[in-house]
Amino acid sequence: MSDLVAQWQVGLSDGLHKVEFEHGTTTGKRIIRVDGEEILRQDWLFKLVGKEHFNIGKAKLVISIDAVTGFAYEYTLEVNGKPLEKFKENQSKIMKSWVLTISGNPIRVVLEKDTLDVWVNGDKMETAGEFVDDGTETHFQICSHPAYIKACSSGKRKTGIVHTLIVDDNEIPIAKE
Repeated sequence: MSDLVAQWQVGLSDGLHKVEFEHGTTTGKRIIRVDGEEILRQDWLFKLVGKEHFNIGKAKLVISIDAVTGFAYEYTLEVNGKPLEKFKENQSKIMKSWVLTISGNPIRVVLEKDTLDVWVNGDKMETAGEFVDDGTETHFQICSHPAYIKACSSGKRKTGIVHTLIVDDNEIPIAKE
């Protein structure tokens, strides 16, 4: 029988990761899985509350187990020292993501706005930047398909720069994560 008590989706540059946490409140068992792979297992812990630290790539994550009332527990996830919701909010400011399908295969493209690195399905791409009349274009290949991310001013101070992914001359809508 599974003691699965919490699941989270964590969007990082190298992709979207599923974190699962099992907590056996009678045995003290703790299991952490990332993308279906078990990365931590502890059996027969006497202390039922506490923290579990682990990494996904360069990201540092912490699951906190807190007693709420009686034998009820609350599970929270922090990523790089921030609660998951705050982390997601910050990620949306520094990353842009797109999801598309090429030859039946799902493709996730991520632009890190602070470094201008481009990731495709978790692989950092070789890119070539080019200045154009209304901004810049960052060119790369996705499965031998020409692609580029166009950056241009929105003309509005609050909005700032708008990033658009173009693959095979088609605009790809931004992902909702």
